[in-house]
Amino acid sequence: MRTDLSALPEPPTRPGNGHLQDWALHPLALIEDGATRSAAGGLFRLRLGIPAVVGFSPAWNRALLTDLHTFRSAGSFSKVVPYLAGGVILTDAPAHAPRRGMVNPGFGKRHMETLRERVRSVLPAIPSGEWDALAWADAAALNMLNAAYFSGEFDSQLLHAFLAPLRHPFPIPALPRPLLFARVDAELRRLAHKRLTTGGGDDLLALLAPLPGGLEETRVSLAAGHDTTTHALAWAVWHLAYSPEWHTPADHPAVLKEVLRLYPPGWMGSRRLSRDLRWTTSDGQSVRLPRGTLALYSPYLSGRDVALWPHAGEFRPQRWQAAPPAWAYLPFGGGERICLGMHLAHLMILEALATLPALEPVRGKATPRPGVTLGPAGPLVVRERLKHRSA
Repeated sequence: MRTDLSALPEPPTRPGNGHLQDWALHPLALIEDGATRSAAGGLFRLRLGIPAVVGFSPAWNRALLTDLHTFRSAGSFSKVVPYLAGGVILTDAPAHAPRRGMVNPGFGKRHMETLRERVRSVLPAIPSGEWDALAWADAAALNMLNAAYFSGEFDSQLLHAFLAPLRHPFPIPALPRPLLFARVDAELRRLAHKRLTTGGGDDLLALLAPLPGGLEETRVSLAAGHDTTTHALAWAVWHLAYSPEWHTPADHPAVLKEVLRLYPPGWMGSRRLSRDLRWTTSDGQSVRLPRGTLALYSPYLSGRDVALWPHAGEFRPQRWQAAPPAWAYLPFGGGERICLGMHLAHLMILEALATLPALEPVRGKATPRPGVTLGPAGPLVVRERLKHRSA
């Protein structure tokens, strides 16, 4: 059957604004409703003021993340957030591959080993008594990023002020902050000049500063890395408090993967169609998607699809003894545009988890709260698990 965008299933709309109000206030409920209504086809429509579709099937994810000429980053959601509006994130094919290749070496696995000790050395102490895992993760991520990017030399108060708006819901992260960005850029230039004139150094700024556009890549990737790391670390701490049997260094990688499946920080990704596209849904519908359509993919929906993941809503790290379904696990995206900071995020989170004692939960608000990233509403209060409580 051949049809067009208007025939796709969609959640209920509100008079006068379509889905805009629900998108702003309750986006997870909105897309979960859309996914339920389109379970057979894997594609549903949203009315956001421009033509928009959300897909969550492996086939859709693969196409969107590998066909860089059809699915373009220009005009995507990243452009409306000043923190993310630049660098390799918004570079499209054919320029993307060479630019990505230029910045890749600093973020590769080999270079991560040179950063491991300095990242570990700046982790904050574990508080005594009851403590908020979300606040601790925030401080840990700030310290570790400063160490990895700048060997701890960036003004910590300025770094905190720069990243703080990202912790708030929209529209706060999208508001322009020219004076703050100017101060951050000045600090970046100062530290880059030091590295370029004295030579040597192996922090990320030392590798990025000599590259064309390297300071922009530094600022954008730094912003992209903070809340994503903070939230994934906080979720992991919380689940380890509930499931202490998984709190071993050997099990932490599976714990992290499971946390990222359930709560991918990048819960929604976006592209714009550069041409008309004829798409065949999972149930055999042939749908014409017009040029300019906002094409969305959701690691959150794909990671919780009951057709792909047994007991999809449950925390089960043991599922990672087997490979995940292809193109269904996308916390870092995929293909050529896979997240630049993936290896750095793994390094920081696993190093942080390795320092923690056995924990138990006290109280918390673990409901996912979507913003630029998907974080817990918080706080998530934990404490050290006493031996007599482990039985």
